[in-house]
Amino acid sequence: MSNGAILPSERAGETGSSCCAPGRGANRVGRGEVGARAGGTADGRDASLPERRVDVAGTVDRTAATTVALSNATAAIVALPGGCFRMGSDDRTFPADREGPVREVEVAAFGIDSCAVTNYRFAEFVADTGYVTEAERFGWSFVFKSFLSADHPPTRAVAAAPWWRVVPGADWSHPFGPRSDLDDRRDHPVVHMSWHDAAAFARWAGGRLPREAEWEYAARGGLDQKRFPWGDRLVDGKRHRCNVWQGSFPDHDHARDGYHGTAPARSFEPNGFGLYNVVGNVWEWCADPWEEPRDGEVNVPRVMKGGSYLCHASYCNRYRLSARSSSTDDSSIGHVGFRVAYDPASDLAHGVARDLALRSARVEEQARARRL
Repeated sequence: MSNGAILPSERAGETGSSCCAPGRGANRVGRGEVGARAGGTADGRDASLPERRVDVAGTVDRTAATTVALSNATAAIVALPGGCFRMGSDDRTFPADREGPVREVEVAAFGIDSCAVTNYRFAEFVADTGYVTEAERFGWSFVFKSFLSADHPPTRAVAAAPWWRVVPGADWSHPFGPRSDLDDRRDHPVVHMSWHDAAAFARWAGGRLPREAEWEYAARGGLDQKRFPWGDRLVDGKRHRCNVWQGSFPDHDHARDGYHGTAPARSFEPNGFGLYNVVGNVWEWCADPWEEPRDGEVNVPRVMKGGSYLCHASYCNRYRLSARSSSTDDSSIGHVGFRVAYDPASDLAHGVARDLALRSARVEEQARARRL
């Protein structure tokens, strides 16, 4: 068989997830085993990892945000003043996603990475801590079918989305299986990240995962109720603004945006706050559970935002700013990554707190003017 043919008698489950983001479902190993190896805590953090303070190297002035360069990373922190914004949308394409209603939400000041965490940054984390991801512990992860070689052995597939294949040996450093590597992808977003993996990195980096409201506020870049970070049209003439699917999903991607699969984390123009690739490229984990967890519940579904390189209007238009999806917190997939948020306490406060206070009123006034 060629290109990882499906083994129909062994289809993978997708409990607690959508077709955009399959979960481990029936393939799960008990969380007790994984949690014990990880030294996990109740909030998903790895208690064995050292908590590191962010080293602020300098600032660059922006209209509504302050960018803080990091001396120990290949990203920058964008410090945002917070304020009130209109979250969600009235789009009813996926009623179960509960995007609406549009509501006013207030967020406090916080910082957030300008781009998704890259393979380079995650490699630093692994080298420093010896961390082993959940994909590595489980021994497999979900890979999109077109990335499997013609001679790849038959694989299990997600019943509702057979383009997702269970690939033994796929993980963050082997994104398409054990024979792949990161040689030309150091600046791409790290993928095959579970929510627990993302939370562990965030703690090591001196931050945390963003709350959904924070993520959407930052991703909108100061624009009110637009579909995308630049406006309402996906493509401006022939100009592509993000990395999504072009062609006939799931069989033919013309890659007119320049990429088949992930793009470098700093591809395309940033939004109004200086954030890159907040739609398309890779889904990004948020801190929030999809719904209130039941007492004692494990494998909790968590919110993901932003869509990915696989999004296409014919099947999934979740590359919009208000769109949301979920997968279980132990799941890892070849189009899911994350970025880190930071509280403006000790690390971000120095040098930017006064700017945030002065700009907060101005940003809110500008947002109010846009709604008029």
